Amino acid sequence: MKRLFHGNLVLIVVTSLVPGLATADVAQAKVASEPVSAELKSLPRPPSGPVPSRKALKALVEQTAKRYGVEIELVDALVVAESGYDPHAVSPVGAVGLMQVMPETAADYGVNSVEALFDPQTNVRTGVRHLKRLLGQFGIGKAVMAYNAGEGALSRHNGFVTYPETQRYTHRVLSSYLKKKGVSPYSLEARALTGITLTPSMATASATAGGRRTVRQIDPSRLRLRIRPTLSKRALDPGLHSSGPSSQPMFELQQPKPRLKPRN
Repeated sequence: MKRLFHGNLVLIVVTSLVPGLATADVAQAKVASEPVSAELKSLPRPPSGPVPSRKALKALVEQTAKRYGVEIELVDALVVAESGYDPHAVSPVGAVGLMQVMPETAADYGVNSVEALFDPQTNVRTGVRHLKRLLGQFGIGKAVMAYNAGEGALSRHNGFVTYPETQRYTHRVLSSYLKKKGVSPYSLEARALTGITLTPSMATASATAGGRRTVRQIDPSRLRLRIRPTLSKRALDPGLHSSGPSSQPMFELQQPKPRLKPRN
């Protein structure tokens, strides 16, 4: 339930919540940003036929990372976390391919065909270009968070996304990356390299971790709102309602009466 204020006009809006949906940049988040379930949207269909060997795909990742000046270890860790090197992978929110690129994100890099994202070369090139741009903006640790949750989520969370899935994802990617470089994930060296502080709790972050509240489904049909007008019928006409220091809200909520406990 939301209260929307316009001058002295108070509107009460009741919204239904779909289970599993969270506020976030799920378009990029694959979590975060407004996740859309498979039931609510048509997901891309991978092509039929064999896929390249993992050895060939790793060689492609290395070549593309070198081409764009991004660390091979970081791109490799991200691909493992995103798709496990499956070029036909499709997420529940429509992210596609090896680097789980969203079609909307791909369009920013000139790729306007969802089918093209199933091509490993196109997918990795697009994903690495996007990652490089994030690295230039945020540094390693925050770029990994933004790749998963979206840049908007990073801004809203003051540079450290608290979505449980993003926490687990970031821990997995950065731990793998740091291990390849021979750096302990919880060391000062890791902090200096990634720009964020990894903690063991990030690996097992849940929806209730750190005081984070979970969103429960609400059945609007079970809501009971008691409101009463505070003005005359004439003043209740929005076109006639005037605002000013002495004006009153058009409606107000009535306090529910306390329930009496039955006597034993």
